[in-house]
Amino acid sequence: MSIGRRSLLAAGATALAATVVPTAAHASAEPASPGTYDEAIRELLRGNRRFVTGHLRHPHQNVAAIHRLAAAQDPFVITLGCADSRVPSELLFDQGLGDIFDNRVAGNIVDDLLLGSMEYAVEHFDPPLLLVLGHERCGAISATVDILRSGGEAPGHIAAIVDALTPIVEPVLSLPGDPVENGVVANVRAQVAALTASSPIIREKVEAGHLGVAGARYDLDTGKVTLL
Repeated sequence: MSIGRRSLLAAGATALAATVVPTAAHASAEPASPGTYDEAIRELLRGNRRFVTGHLRHPHQNVAAIHRLAAAQDPFVITLGCADSRVPSELLFDQGLGDIFDNRVAGNIVDDLLLGSMEYAVEHFDPPLLLVLGHERCGAISATVDILRSGGEAPGHIAAIVDALTPIVEPVLSLPGDPVENGVVANVRAQVAALTASSPIIREKVEAGHLGVAGARYDLDTGKVTLL
């Protein structure tokens, strides 16, 4: 018995339809954005493990993500990090478009402009986590240590960075260990404290249990992030 071309095409279309997963199913398979502080921390640390081991997923870095986020964003974490070119949050946490509301400045220092930026994100996106991220051998901390020890002055507007870090770094200069490393850790903890002390908006969210503020350190030699 011969089978016509039209019958073959119909049979092929039926078989193809049976193997195609509906678009809605694809969308529902995408993991939900972290909704709590603990979930957000776990997601960042999982992403960092992927970064360190080379098993990167590069999530939300495609045309579909561009289109999905064109009208609105919903980041699950706000970060305050250093402007150092080796410490981009999206890369070292293996995240993508729309995941991180990233604020970066040399020395990861809270000032009025950055605080306003973070308050905007807290108010508009209601993320569960605000993370201050310092890093090993931070140049801003190192410059502050050098200036304090030499009694010199920083050139230009770099002096504003040193002035902001001096009250944090100076008390740890005499502690055992590397003064720059001590300064990095002290600065992260100081900025975490400053966020809630200086911002009624952030403090209100923290007290209501809607937001957690944490500090972390990035290791330049290994790529690993450690919570402080």
